Amino acid sequence: MRKSCSPLNVSDITLKTKGLGVFGKKAKNIETDFNDSMTGGERKAAMSLASIYSLRMLGLFMILPVFALYAETLEGVTPLMIGLAIGIYGLTQALFQIPFGMLSDRIGRKPVIAMGLLIFALGSVVAAMADSILWVVIGRALQGSGAIAAAIMALTADLTREEHRVKAMAMIGGSIGLSFAFALIMGPVVNSWVGVDGIFWITAVLAIIGIGVLYKIVPTPINSRFHRDTEPVPEQFKTVLSNSELLRLDAGIFILHMVLTATFVVVPFALRDFAHLSVDDHWQVYLPVILIAMLVMVPFIIVAEKRRRIKQIMTGAIVVLAISEFLLMIDHSSSSSIFFALLLFFIAFNVLEASLPSLVAKTSPTHIKGTAMGVYSSAQFLGAFVGGVSGGIVYGAYGLEGVFGLCGVMLLFWAYLAATMRNPKYLGSFMVNVGDVDEAQAKQLVNEMAHVTGVAEVVVIPEDGIAYLKVDVHALDKKALLAFSKENTMSPDTPSDASKDAPVVDEVSDKNNISKI
Repeated sequence: MRKSCSPLNVSDITLKTKGLGVFGKKAKNIETDFNDSMTGGERKAAMSLASIYSLRMLGLFMILPVFALYAETLEGVTPLMIGLAIGIYGLTQALFQIPFGMLSDRIGRKPVIAMGLLIFALGSVVAAMADSILWVVIGRALQGSGAIAAAIMALTADLTREEHRVKAMAMIGGSIGLSFAFALIMGPVVNSWVGVDGIFWITAVLAIIGIGVLYKIVPTPINSRFHRDTEPVPEQFKTVLSNSELLRLDAGIFILHMVLTATFVVVPFALRDFAHLSVDDHWQVYLPVILIAMLVMVPFIIVAEKRRRIKQIMTGAIVVLAISEFLLMIDHSSSSSIFFALLLFFIAFNVLEASLPSLVAKTSPTHIKGTAMGVYSSAQFLGAFVGGVSGGIVYGAYGLEGVFGLCGVMLLFWAYLAATMRNPKYLGSFMVNVGDVDEAQAKQLVNEMAHVTGVAEVVVIPEDGIAYLKVDVHALDKKALLAFSKENTMSPDTPSDASKDAPVVDEVSDKNNISKI
Protein backbone atom coordinates (compact mmCIF):
# COMPACT_ATOMS: atom_id res chain seq x y z
CA MET A 1 0.00 0.00 0.00
CA ARG A 2 1.27 3.43 -0.92
CA LYS A 3 2.38 5.43 2.12
CA SER A 4 1.49 9.05 2.65
CA CYS A 5 4.07 11.57 3.68
CA SER A 6 4.09 15.07 5.11
CA PRO A 7 4.63 17.37 2.14
CA LEU A 8 6.55 20.58 2.49
CA ASN A 9 4.63 23.44 0.93
CA VAL A 10 4.09 27.13 0.49
CA SER A 11 0.59 28.25 -0.55
CA ASP A 12 -1.00 31.40 -1.95
CA ILE A 13 2.25 33.25 -2.59
CA THR A 14 2.43 36.17 -4.99
CA LEU A 15 6.07 37.15 -5.46
CA LYS A 16 7.85 38.98 -8.26
CA THR A 17 11.49 37.91 -7.87
CA LYS A 18 13.31 35.01 -9.51
CA GLY A 19 15.37 33.25 -6.84
CA LEU A 20 17.34 30.30 -8.15
CA GLY A 21 19.50 29.87 -5.05
CA VAL A 22 21.59 26.80 -4.32
CA PHE A 23 19.61 24.45 -6.56
CA GLY A 24 19.19 26.93 -9.37
CA LYS A 25 22.93 27.54 -9.68
CA LYS A 26 23.46 23.96 -10.76
CA ALA A 27 21.49 24.42 -13.94
CA LYS A 28 23.14 25.07 -17.27
CA ASN A 29 21.84 27.47 -19.87
CA ILE A 30 18.17 26.62 -20.19
CA GLU A 31 18.04 28.10 -23.69
CA THR A 32 20.40 25.41 -25.00
CA ASP A 33 19.89 22.52 -22.56
CA PHE A 34 16.14 22.28 -22.28
CA ASN A 35 13.85 21.30 -25.10
CA ASP A 36 10.45 22.84 -24.33
CA SER A 37 8.56 20.49 -26.66
CA MET A 38 7.71 16.83 -26.29
CA THR A 39 10.32 14.41 -27.61
CA GLY A 40 9.51 11.99 -30.41
CA GLY A 41 9.32 9.20 -27.85
CA GLU A 42 6.85 11.12 -25.71
CA ARG A 43 4.62 11.92 -28.67
CA LYS A 44 4.79 8.31 -29.83
CA ALA A 45 3.85 7.07 -26.35
CA ALA A 46 0.94 9.50 -25.97
CA MET A 47 -0.48 8.87 -29.44
CA SER A 48 -0.20 5.08 -29.29
CA LEU A 49 -1.73 4.89 -25.79
CA ALA A 50 -4.49 7.26 -26.92
CA SER A 51 -5.23 4.90 -29.82
CA ILE A 52 -5.56 1.93 -27.43
CA TYR A 53 -7.92 3.81 -25.16
CA SER A 54 -10.00 5.11 -28.05
CA LEU A 55 -10.28 1.64 -29.66
CA ARG A 56 -11.71 0.33 -26.41
CA MET A 57 -14.12 3.24 -25.96
CA LEU A 58 -15.22 2.97 -29.58
CA GLY A 59 -16.30 -0.61 -28.94
CA LEU A 60 -18.10 0.31 -25.73
CA PHE A 61 -20.09 3.19 -27.19
CA MET A 62 -20.89 1.95 -30.70
CA ILE A 63 -23.84 -0.04 -29.36
CA LEU A 64 -25.28 2.93 -27.45
CA PRO A 65 -27.55 4.30 -30.21
CA VAL A 66 -28.80 0.88 -31.40
CA PHE A 67 -28.76 -1.63 -28.54
CA ALA A 68 -32.19 -0.86 -27.06
CA LEU A 69 -33.87 -1.81 -30.36
CA TYR A 70 -31.73 -4.92 -30.83
CA ALA A 71 -32.52 -6.08 -27.29
CA GLU A 72 -36.18 -6.54 -28.22
CA THR A 73 -35.17 -9.66 -30.19
CA LEU A 74 -33.49 -11.31 -27.19
CA GLU A 75 -34.97 -13.83 -24.78
CA GLY A 76 -35.93 -12.46 -21.35
CA VAL A 77 -35.96 -8.81 -22.38
CA THR A 78 -37.55 -6.22 -20.09
CA PRO A 79 -36.97 -2.46 -19.86
CA LEU A 80 -34.88 -3.00 -16.72
CA MET A 81 -32.70 -5.60 -18.42
CA ILE A 82 -32.18 -3.28 -21.41
CA GLY A 83 -30.97 -0.54 -19.09
CA LEU A 84 -28.84 -2.99 -17.12
CA ALA A 85 -27.18 -4.31 -20.28
CA ILE A 86 -26.35 -0.77 -21.41
CA GLY A 87 -25.05 0.45 -18.05
CA ILE A 88 -23.55 -2.59 -16.28
CA TYR A 89 -20.09 -1.97 -17.73
CA GLY A 90 -19.95 1.21 -15.65
CA LEU A 91 -20.31 -0.70 -12.38
CA THR A 92 -17.53 -3.20 -13.11
CA GLN A 93 -15.32 -0.45 -14.58
CA ALA A 94 -15.72 1.59 -11.38
CA LEU A 95 -14.96 -1.45 -9.20
CA PHE A 96 -11.84 -2.59 -11.05
CA GLN A 97 -10.11 0.51 -12.44
CA ILE A 98 -8.29 1.49 -9.22
CA PRO A 99 -7.29 -2.12 -8.29
CA PHE A 100 -5.97 -2.65 -11.84
CA GLY A 101 -3.94 0.54 -11.54
CA MET A 102 -2.42 -0.64 -8.26
CA LEU A 103 -1.72 -4.06 -9.76
CA SER A 104 0.20 -2.36 -12.57
CA ASP A 105 2.53 -0.90 -9.92
CA ARG A 106 3.37 -4.45 -8.87
CA ILE A 107 3.54 -6.55 -12.03
CA GLY A 108 4.03 -3.92 -14.72
CA ARG A 109 1.86 -1.69 -16.89
CA LYS A 110 1.79 -3.65 -20.13
CA PRO A 111 0.79 -7.04 -18.62
CA VAL A 112 -2.14 -5.39 -16.81
CA ILE A 113 -3.26 -3.48 -19.93
CA ALA A 114 -3.00 -6.63 -22.06
CA MET A 115 -4.97 -8.62 -19.46
CA GLY A 116 -7.64 -5.93 -19.39
CA LEU A 117 -7.95 -5.91 -23.17
CA LEU A 118 -8.24 -9.72 -23.23
CA ILE A 119 -11.02 -9.59 -20.62
CA PHE A 120 -12.71 -6.88 -22.67
CA ALA A 121 -12.44 -9.03 -25.81
CA LEU A 122 -13.85 -12.04 -23.94
CA GLY A 123 -16.82 -9.98 -22.79
CA SER A 124 -17.41 -8.83 -26.36
CA VAL A 125 -17.43 -12.43 -27.60
CA VAL A 126 -19.88 -13.47 -24.86
CA ALA A 127 -22.21 -10.61 -25.82
CA ALA A 128 -21.88 -11.38 -29.54
CA MET A 129 -22.88 -15.03 -29.04
CA ALA A 130 -25.71 -14.28 -26.60
CA ASP A 131 -29.27 -15.26 -27.45
CA SER A 132 -30.69 -13.92 -24.19
CA ILE A 133 -30.48 -10.51 -22.56
CA LEU A 134 -28.93 -12.08 -19.43
CA TRP A 135 -25.87 -13.23 -21.37
CA VAL A 136 -25.50 -9.79 -22.93
CA VAL A 137 -25.50 -8.34 -19.40
CA ILE A 138 -22.77 -10.83 -18.42
CA GLY A 139 -20.75 -9.94 -21.51
CA ARG A 140 -21.06 -6.20 -20.87
CA ALA A 141 -20.05 -6.73 -17.24
CA LEU A 142 -16.93 -8.54 -18.46
CA GLN A 143 -16.19 -5.70 -20.86
CA GLY A 144 -16.16 -3.24 -17.98
CA SER A 145 -14.05 -5.59 -15.85
CA GLY A 146 -11.18 -5.09 -18.28
CA ALA A 147 -10.58 -1.71 -16.65
CA ILE A 148 -7.34 -0.34 -18.08
CA ALA A 149 -7.81 3.42 -17.65
CA ALA A 150 -5.62 3.78 -14.56
CA ALA A 151 -2.88 1.53 -15.96
CA ILE A 152 -2.80 3.50 -19.23
CA MET A 153 -2.49 6.78 -17.35
CA ALA A 154 0.32 5.33 -15.22
CA LEU A 155 2.18 4.09 -18.31
CA THR A 156 1.74 7.51 -19.91
CA ALA A 157 3.33 9.03 -16.82
CA ASP A 158 6.23 6.54 -17.01
CA LEU A 159 6.94 7.61 -20.58
CA THR A 160 6.64 11.41 -20.27
CA ARG A 161 8.47 14.07 -18.35
CA GLU A 162 6.57 15.83 -15.62
CA GLU A 163 6.38 19.17 -17.43
CA HIS A 164 4.81 17.56 -20.54
CA ARG A 165 2.44 15.15 -18.83
CA VAL A 166 -0.58 17.44 -19.09
CA LYS A 167 -0.11 17.55 -22.88
CA ALA A 168 0.02 13.76 -23.07
CA MET A 169 -3.10 13.38 -20.93
CA ALA A 170 -4.88 15.97 -23.09
CA MET A 171 -4.07 13.91 -26.19
CA ILE A 172 -5.62 10.84 -24.57
CA GLY A 173 -8.65 12.80 -23.40
CA GLY A 174 -9.17 14.25 -26.86
CA SER A 175 -9.01 10.82 -28.44
CA ILE A 176 -11.72 9.57 -26.08
CA GLY A 177 -14.02 12.43 -27.06
CA LEU A 178 -13.48 11.80 -30.75
CA SER A 179 -14.04 8.06 -30.39
CA PHE A 180 -17.31 8.71 -28.54
CA ALA A 181 -18.54 11.03 -31.28
CA PHE A 182 -17.45 8.60 -34.01
CA ALA A 183 -19.15 5.70 -32.19
CA LEU A 184 -22.53 7.45 -32.07
CA ILE A 185 -22.37 8.13 -35.79
CA MET A 186 -21.04 4.73 -36.84
CA GLY A 187 -23.20 2.60 -34.54
CA PRO A 188 -26.34 2.75 -36.72
CA VAL A 189 -24.27 2.43 -39.92
CA VAL A 190 -22.34 -0.63 -38.78
CA ASN A 191 -25.55 -2.09 -37.35
CA SER A 192 -27.12 -1.89 -40.84
CA TRP A 193 -24.17 -3.90 -42.22
CA VAL A 194 -23.53 -6.57 -39.58
CA GLY A 195 -26.08 -6.11 -36.80
CA VAL A 196 -25.41 -5.53 -33.10
CA ASP A 197 -23.88 -8.98 -32.66
CA GLY A 198 -21.49 -8.00 -35.45
CA ILE A 199 -20.63 -4.81 -33.56
CA PHE A 200 -19.67 -6.94 -30.56
CA TRP A 201 -17.43 -9.10 -32.78
CA ILE A 202 -15.79 -5.96 -34.19
CA THR A 203 -15.28 -4.74 -30.63
CA ALA A 204 -13.43 -7.95 -29.76
CA VAL A 205 -11.18 -7.51 -32.80
CA LEU A 206 -10.46 -3.89 -31.84
CA ALA A 207 -9.34 -5.07 -28.40
CA ILE A 208 -6.91 -7.57 -29.94
CA ILE A 209 -5.58 -4.83 -32.26
CA GLY A 210 -5.05 -2.77 -29.11
CA ILE A 211 -2.81 -5.49 -27.68
CA GLY A 212 -0.79 -5.44 -30.90
CA VAL A 213 -0.38 -1.66 -30.63
CA LEU A 214 0.65 -2.05 -26.98
CA TYR A 215 3.52 -4.42 -27.70
CA LYS A 216 4.57 -3.30 -31.19
CA ILE A 217 4.28 0.49 -30.97
CA VAL A 218 4.04 1.70 -27.37
CA PRO A 219 7.56 2.25 -25.95
CA THR A 220 8.53 0.15 -22.94
CA PRO A 221 9.84 2.06 -19.89
CA ILE A 222 12.98 0.68 -18.31
CA ASN A 223 11.77 1.83 -14.91
CA SER A 224 8.19 2.26 -13.75
CA ARG A 225 7.43 4.17 -10.61
CA PHE A 226 4.45 5.54 -8.76
CA HIS A 227 3.09 8.89 -9.98
CA ARG A 228 0.77 10.61 -7.55
CA ASP A 229 -0.37 13.06 -10.23
CA THR A 230 -1.99 10.20 -12.19
CA GLU A 231 -2.50 7.39 -9.63
CA PRO A 232 -4.60 7.30 -6.45
CA VAL A 233 -3.02 7.09 -2.99
CA PRO A 234 -5.34 5.14 -0.62
CA GLU A 235 -4.48 7.36 2.34
CA GLN A 236 -5.67 10.41 0.39
CA PHE A 237 -9.21 9.16 -0.23
CA LYS A 238 -10.45 10.65 3.06
CA THR A 239 -9.03 14.05 2.09
CA VAL A 240 -10.59 13.94 -1.36
CA LEU A 241 -13.97 12.70 -0.12
CA SER A 242 -14.13 15.41 2.54
CA ASN A 243 -13.50 18.22 0.03
CA SER A 244 -16.94 19.68 -0.69
CA GLU A 245 -15.86 21.35 -3.94
CA LEU A 246 -14.44 18.12 -5.35
CA LEU A 247 -17.58 16.28 -4.25
CA ARG A 248 -19.69 18.74 -6.25
CA LEU A 249 -17.62 17.93 -9.34
CA ASP A 250 -17.88 14.19 -8.65
CA ALA A 251 -21.65 14.56 -8.33
CA GLY A 252 -21.62 16.50 -11.60
CA ILE A 253 -19.84 13.85 -13.64
CA PHE A 254 -22.04 11.19 -12.01
CA ILE A 255 -25.21 13.02 -13.10
CA LEU A 256 -23.82 13.83 -16.56
CA HIS A 257 -23.15 10.18 -17.41
CA MET A 258 -26.30 9.02 -15.67
CA VAL A 259 -28.28 11.35 -17.93
CA LEU A 260 -26.32 10.30 -21.04
CA THR A 261 -26.94 6.59 -20.48
CA ALA A 262 -30.58 6.96 -19.42
CA THR A 263 -31.29 9.17 -22.43
CA PHE A 264 -29.93 6.58 -24.85
CA VAL A 265 -31.99 3.85 -23.29
CA VAL A 266 -35.01 5.59 -24.86
CA VAL A 267 -33.86 7.90 -27.70
CA PRO A 268 -33.68 4.98 -30.19
CA PHE A 269 -37.34 4.20 -29.40
CA ALA A 270 -38.28 7.87 -29.89
CA LEU A 271 -36.63 7.95 -33.32
CA ARG A 272 -38.19 4.67 -34.47
CA ASP A 273 -41.64 4.66 -32.87
CA PHE A 274 -42.51 8.35 -32.76
CA ALA A 275 -40.40 9.99 -35.49
CA HIS A 276 -40.86 6.86 -37.67
CA LEU A 277 -37.21 6.84 -38.72
CA SER A 278 -35.73 3.49 -39.69
CA VAL A 279 -32.92 2.36 -37.39
CA ASP A 280 -30.59 2.20 -40.39
CA ASP A 281 -31.20 5.93 -40.93
CA HIS A 282 -30.63 7.11 -37.34
CA TRP A 283 -27.14 8.21 -38.34
CA GLN A 284 -28.76 10.96 -40.41
CA VAL A 285 -29.75 12.61 -37.12
CA TYR A 286 -26.58 11.81 -35.16
CA LEU A 287 -24.05 12.86 -37.82
CA PRO A 288 -25.06 16.54 -38.20
CA VAL A 289 -25.84 16.81 -34.48
CA ILE A 290 -22.36 15.62 -33.46
CA LEU A 291 -20.49 17.66 -36.08
CA ILE A 292 -22.34 20.91 -35.34
CA ALA A 293 -22.07 20.39 -31.58
CA MET A 294 -18.30 19.86 -31.78
CA LEU A 295 -17.89 23.12 -33.68
CA VAL A 296 -20.21 25.17 -31.49
CA MET A 297 -18.62 24.04 -28.22
CA VAL A 298 -15.18 25.48 -29.07
CA PRO A 299 -15.88 29.19 -28.44
CA PHE A 300 -17.55 28.37 -25.12
CA ILE A 301 -14.44 26.49 -23.95
CA ILE A 302 -12.21 29.37 -25.06
CA VAL A 303 -14.34 31.93 -23.19
CA ALA A 304 -14.44 29.69 -20.11
CA GLU A 305 -10.65 29.44 -19.89
CA LYS A 306 -9.37 32.67 -21.43
CA ARG A 307 -11.91 35.00 -19.80
CA ARG A 308 -12.12 32.98 -16.59
CA ARG A 309 -15.83 32.24 -16.84
CA ILE A 310 -15.65 28.50 -16.36
CA LYS A 311 -18.18 28.39 -13.51
CA GLN A 312 -20.68 30.52 -15.43
CA ILE A 313 -20.22 28.57 -18.67
CA MET A 314 -20.56 25.27 -16.85
CA THR A 315 -23.73 26.31 -15.02
CA GLY A 316 -25.23 27.60 -18.26
CA ALA A 317 -24.40 24.36 -20.05
CA ILE A 318 -26.13 22.34 -17.32
CA VAL A 319 -29.26 24.47 -17.71
CA VAL A 320 -29.18 24.00 -21.51
CA LEU A 321 -28.81 20.26 -20.98
CA ALA A 322 -31.88 20.28 -18.70
CA ILE A 323 -33.83 22.27 -21.31
CA SER A 324 -32.95 19.67 -23.96
CA GLU A 325 -34.36 16.89 -21.75
CA PHE A 326 -37.59 18.78 -21.08
CA LEU A 327 -37.93 19.49 -24.82
CA LEU A 328 -37.60 15.76 -25.50
CA MET A 329 -40.19 15.07 -22.81
CA ILE A 330 -42.67 17.54 -24.30
CA ASP A 331 -42.16 16.73 -27.99
CA HIS A 332 -40.42 13.71 -29.47
CA SER A 333 -42.93 13.16 -32.23
CA SER A 334 -40.75 14.18 -35.19
CA SER A 335 -37.16 13.82 -36.32
CA SER A 336 -36.79 17.61 -36.43
CA SER A 337 -37.86 18.11 -32.80
CA ILE A 338 -35.56 15.31 -31.66
CA PHE A 339 -32.76 16.74 -33.80
CA PHE A 340 -33.04 20.19 -32.18
CA ALA A 341 -33.18 18.78 -28.65
CA LEU A 342 -30.20 16.48 -29.28
CA LEU A 343 -28.23 19.36 -30.77
CA LEU A 344 -28.69 21.35 -27.56
CA PHE A 345 -27.90 18.21 -25.58
CA PHE A 346 -24.56 17.53 -27.27
CA ILE A 347 -23.40 21.15 -27.35
CA ALA A 348 -23.91 21.29 -23.58
CA PHE A 349 -22.58 17.76 -23.04
CA ASN A 350 -19.35 18.47 -24.92
CA VAL A 351 -18.78 21.71 -23.00
CA LEU A 352 -19.28 19.92 -19.68
CA GLU A 353 -17.19 16.90 -20.62
CA ALA A 354 -14.29 19.23 -21.44
CA SER A 355 -14.77 21.58 -18.46
CA LEU A 356 -15.15 19.15 -15.58
CA PRO A 357 -11.66 17.56 -15.70
CA SER A 358 -10.17 21.05 -15.90
CA LEU A 359 -12.12 22.05 -12.81
CA VAL A 360 -10.95 18.96 -10.92
CA ALA A 361 -7.33 19.86 -11.78
CA LYS A 362 -7.87 23.47 -10.68
CA THR A 363 -9.63 22.50 -7.45
CA SER A 364 -7.42 19.69 -6.16
CA PRO A 365 -3.94 20.28 -4.76
CA THR A 366 -1.48 18.99 -7.36
CA HIS A 367 0.02 16.29 -5.12
CA ILE A 368 -3.43 14.66 -4.62
CA LYS A 369 -4.64 15.11 -8.20
CA GLY A 370 -4.21 11.42 -9.01
CA THR A 371 -6.51 10.43 -6.15
CA ALA A 372 -9.00 13.17 -7.02
CA MET A 373 -9.12 12.03 -10.66
CA GLY A 374 -9.49 8.39 -9.58
CA VAL A 375 -12.57 9.22 -7.50
CA TYR A 376 -13.89 11.42 -10.31
CA SER A 377 -13.52 8.60 -12.88
CA SER A 378 -15.23 6.12 -10.56
CA ALA A 379 -18.14 8.54 -10.14
CA GLN A 380 -18.37 8.84 -13.93
CA PHE A 381 -18.64 5.09 -14.45
CA LEU A 382 -21.06 4.64 -11.55
CA GLY A 383 -23.21 7.32 -13.16
CA ALA A 384 -23.35 5.30 -16.38
CA PHE A 385 -24.47 2.25 -14.40
CA VAL A 386 -27.16 4.10 -12.43
CA GLY A 387 -28.33 5.82 -15.61
CA GLY A 388 -28.83 2.53 -17.41
CA VAL A 389 -30.69 0.89 -14.53
CA SER A 390 -32.84 3.91 -13.62
CA GLY A 391 -33.56 4.60 -17.28
CA GLY A 392 -34.79 1.04 -17.76
CA ILE A 393 -36.95 1.08 -14.61
CA VAL A 394 -38.52 4.46 -15.32
CA TYR A 395 -39.10 3.61 -18.99
CA GLY A 396 -40.95 0.46 -17.97
CA ALA A 397 -43.14 2.36 -15.50
CA TYR A 398 -43.65 5.80 -17.07
CA GLY A 399 -42.50 5.59 -20.68
CA LEU A 400 -40.14 7.88 -22.56
CA GLU A 401 -41.58 11.00 -20.96
CA GLY A 402 -40.71 9.72 -17.50
CA VAL A 403 -37.07 9.12 -18.43
CA PHE A 404 -36.60 12.54 -20.02
CA GLY A 405 -38.35 14.16 -17.06
CA LEU A 406 -36.14 12.35 -14.54
CA CYS A 407 -33.03 13.46 -16.42
CA GLY A 408 -34.24 17.07 -16.48
CA VAL A 409 -34.88 17.12 -12.72
CA MET A 410 -31.47 15.61 -11.95
CA LEU A 411 -29.84 18.26 -14.12
CA LEU A 412 -31.65 21.07 -12.30
CA PHE A 413 -30.30 19.69 -9.03
CA TRP A 414 -26.81 19.71 -10.53
CA ALA A 415 -27.30 23.28 -11.75
CA TYR A 416 -27.97 24.28 -8.13
CA LEU A 417 -24.77 22.54 -6.98
CA ALA A 418 -22.78 24.28 -9.72
CA ALA A 419 -24.25 27.73 -9.09
CA THR A 420 -23.40 27.55 -5.38
CA MET A 421 -19.82 26.30 -5.80
CA ARG A 422 -16.87 28.61 -5.21
CA ASN A 423 -15.19 30.25 -8.18
CA PRO A 424 -12.08 28.20 -8.98
CA LYS A 425 -8.58 29.59 -8.86
CA TYR A 426 -7.32 29.87 -12.43
CA LEU A 427 -4.11 28.02 -11.74
CA GLY A 428 -2.56 25.24 -13.76
CA SER A 429 -0.69 22.21 -12.49
CA PHE A 430 3.05 21.91 -13.03
CA MET A 431 5.67 19.44 -11.87
CA VAL A 432 9.44 19.52 -11.70
CA ASN A 433 11.67 16.49 -11.20
CA VAL A 434 14.05 17.66 -8.46
CA GLY A 435 15.70 14.28 -7.87
CA ASP A 436 16.78 12.75 -4.58
CA VAL A 437 16.38 15.30 -1.81
CA ASP A 438 16.17 15.10 1.96
CA GLU A 439 13.81 17.16 4.11
CA ALA A 440 16.26 20.04 4.56
CA GLN A 441 16.84 20.31 0.82
CA ALA A 442 13.11 20.03 0.20
CA LYS A 443 12.44 22.97 2.52
CA GLN A 444 15.05 25.00 0.70
CA LEU A 445 13.49 24.08 -2.65
CA VAL A 446 10.06 25.14 -1.45
CA ASN A 447 11.37 28.55 -0.40
CA GLU A 448 13.31 29.11 -3.62
CA MET A 449 10.67 27.86 -6.06
CA ALA A 450 8.03 30.01 -4.36
CA HIS A 451 10.00 33.07 -5.49
CA VAL A 452 9.63 32.24 -9.17
CA THR A 453 7.21 34.58 -10.91
CA GLY A 454 3.82 32.95 -11.43
CA VAL A 455 4.18 30.24 -8.77
CA ALA A 456 1.26 30.26 -6.32
CA GLU A 457 1.63 26.98 -4.44
CA VAL A 458 4.56 24.61 -3.95
CA VAL A 459 4.59 21.12 -2.48
CA VAL A 460 7.81 19.08 -2.47
CA ILE A 461 7.54 15.42 -1.50
CA PRO A 462 11.03 14.06 -0.82
CA GLU A 463 10.12 10.40 -1.38
CA ASP A 464 8.89 11.22 -4.90
CA GLY A 465 11.71 13.59 -5.84
CA ILE A 466 9.01 15.77 -7.39
CA ALA A 467 7.91 19.35 -6.80
CA TYR A 468 4.17 19.75 -7.35
CA LEU A 469 3.10 23.31 -8.14
CA LYS A 470 0.06 25.43 -8.85
CA VAL A 471 0.98 28.21 -11.25
CA ASP A 472 -0.50 31.12 -13.15
CA VAL A 473 0.30 29.83 -16.64
CA HIS A 474 0.08 33.32 -18.16
CA ALA A 475 2.58 34.85 -15.71
CA LEU A 476 4.86 31.87 -15.10
CA ASP A 477 8.59 32.27 -15.67
CA LYS A 478 8.93 28.71 -16.94
CA LYS A 479 12.64 28.91 -17.68
CA ALA A 480 13.44 30.01 -14.15
CA LEU A 481 11.29 27.23 -12.73
CA LEU A 482 12.85 24.56 -14.94
CA ALA A 483 16.29 25.59 -13.69
CA PHE A 484 15.42 23.52 -10.61
CA SER A 485 14.88 20.39 -12.67
CA LYS A 486 17.39 17.62 -12.10
CA GLU A 487 16.99 16.69 -15.76
CA ASN A 488 18.45 20.05 -16.77
CA THR A 489 21.74 19.52 -14.94
CA MET A 490 23.12 17.45 -17.82
CA SER A 491 23.70 17.96 -21.47
CA PRO A 492 20.72 16.81 -23.53
CA ASP A 493 22.88 14.25 -25.33
CA THR A 494 24.89 13.03 -22.36
CA PRO A 495 23.53 10.14 -20.26
CA SER A 496 23.92 10.57 -16.53
CA ASP A 497 23.13 8.72 -13.34
CA ALA A 498 20.81 11.61 -12.59
CA SER A 499 18.54 10.45 -15.39
CA LYS A 500 17.40 7.31 -13.62
CA ASP A 501 13.99 8.79 -12.78
CA ALA A 502 13.46 10.37 -16.20
CA PRO A 503 10.95 8.80 -18.59
CA VAL A 504 13.55 6.65 -20.35
CA VAL A 505 12.21 3.96 -22.65
CA ASP A 506 13.47 0.53 -23.53
CA GLU A 507 16.31 0.76 -26.05
CA VAL A 508 14.64 -1.85 -28.23
CA SER A 509 11.43 0.19 -28.38
CA ASP A 510 12.78 3.72 -28.74
CA LYS A 511 16.57 3.80 -28.65
CA ASN A 512 16.80 7.27 -30.15
CA ASN A 513 15.16 8.89 -27.14
CA ILE A 514 17.30 7.49 -24.34
CA SER A 515 18.30 10.34 -22.05
CA LYS A 516 17.53 12.97 -24.68
CA ILE A 517 15.71 15.18 -22.24
